[in-house]
Amino acid sequence: MQLRTLVVALLALAATPAWSAEPIEPIPVYKAKNPAMVELGKKLYFDPRLSKSGFISCNSCHNLSMGGTDNLKTSIGHNWQQGPINSPTVLNSSMNLAQFWDGRAKDLKEQAGGPIANPGEMAFTHELAVDVLNSMPAYKAEFKSVFGKDSATIDMVTDAIAAFEETLTTPHSRFDKWLKGQKNALTKNELEGYKLFKDSGCTACHYGPAVGGNSFQTMGLIAKYDTPNKAEGVGGLTGVDADRMKFKVPTLRNVELTYPYFHDGEADTLEKAVDIMGKLQLGRTYSDDEIAKIVAFLKTLTGKQPTFLMPILPPSTNDTPKPKPFG
Repeated sequence: MQLRTLVVALLALAATPAWSAEPIEPIPVYKAKNPAMVELGKKLYFDPRLSKSGFISCNSCHNLSMGGTDNLKTSIGHNWQQGPINSPTVLNSSMNLAQFWDGRAKDLKEQAGGPIANPGEMAFTHELAVDVLNSMPAYKAEFKSVFGKDSATIDMVTDAIAAFEETLTTPHSRFDKWLKGQKNALTKNELEGYKLFKDSGCTACHYGPAVGGNSFQTMGLIAKYDTPNKAEGVGGLTGVDADRMKFKVPTLRNVELTYPYFHDGEADTLEKAVDIMGKLQLGRTYSDDEIAKIVAFLKTLTGKQPTFLMPILPPSTNDTPKPKPFG
């Protein structure tokens, strides 16, 4: 009986994932549920005709060649308006508990409709965006194929964009390989950085597959964060003083690609971001050597970037509403 119990215990141990004791989990490989909807969503993601100017697309601020961001402190909107906040990466965004820094959109579908109608971003209306799409027979045929309806609606548009964005995951990072048992995937320096990251308390907020995106936290737990940016995070929605400067914890996946950092983009390097977070959130001043080790670890979180054929967009017709880039 004792031998049988031991065998069962050993089998259970063998079946336990190698990363079960770690606060970070590997990113699973995503399999699209509806490839046709994903393909339509990809076209819409890259189509600038969903903006008033005919110049700005989803990819303008969430560039898939640049880690799903624009690498600007704050984004540029219609008529070169300066955006109020840093564009978070779209990569692995399906793993977030909510969308936008303040969490005002519950999911990717709800988020997808926001920029189109925002006067400081794409500056269009949902009605005009749908009119543009329905003026093109090729788009109408694709919406018919995917949704079974003769005309597109904004609900279909946001469903399709969200379906495409759900595919934008980045598995197979060197850190994930290490989690899965490939012990030579990381260097001694990188492992020391990961130990520092854990021992310092960083994993209280940065955990799970996305290494973040699971909670809202106050920026400046130990010391006040001084910034010229006027964004108040969750407090801007609730009006509750305790929610002021409370933002969604960003994912650290692909963080070496998604500079500059924080909601205001004030940290232009990863080293600066680590230094500030140590002081403000943990009450700890890292040495240059410690910062270098943590940064070395963070760079191992860069995964396989999404790759696909660029979509060929349907041509406009004589009936397609004309863009107004300077209006």
